[in-house]
Amino acid sequence: MAESKPVLPDTIELEIVTPQRHVLAGTVTWVEIPGRDGYLGILPGHAALITELGIGVLVYRTESETNYVTVMSGFAEVLAGRVIVLAEVAERAGEIEVARAESARNRAQERLGKSAAIDVDWNRAEQALLRATARLDASGKVGSAGNVPAVAGAGQHHAA
Repeated sequence: MAESKPVLPDTIELEIVTPQRHVLAGTVTWVEIPGRDGYLGILPGHAALITELGIGVLVYRTESETNYVTVMSGFAEVLAGRVIVLAEVAERAGEIEVARAESARNRAQERLGKSAAIDVDWNRAEQALLRATARLDASGKVGSAGNVPAVAGAGQHHAA
């Protein structure tokens, strides 16, 4: 009697959730997650793991398009056919207010440029710069038509 090999899934069920809202729930072919110490590429059948999120752009691919979501801190659970992202803040690329992100980036760069300033909270300014840069990176990847599909249950976004 021949042993049957386990069948790996062809897709991944991806969920992205913040304390304020359910950002995304859908079927994807792969996902790239910004971990605290670098990016993780996840394909169907990936080994189970839990990782801490960093600040960056989560990229995922559906059958027909690549999509971008900024995520800022939190955790991700990876299972063979499912990825759950619990982020403090997450925004689909099409939701990002570019002018606001550019203004935040400029303020953070100005604060970081004050090398002799004692009253600058360096860590806070650096985190603000990372958040603004991630937002601008994600928004820059979306064409004028937008490639971010509507998500059931997505509500108002809250900025960090």
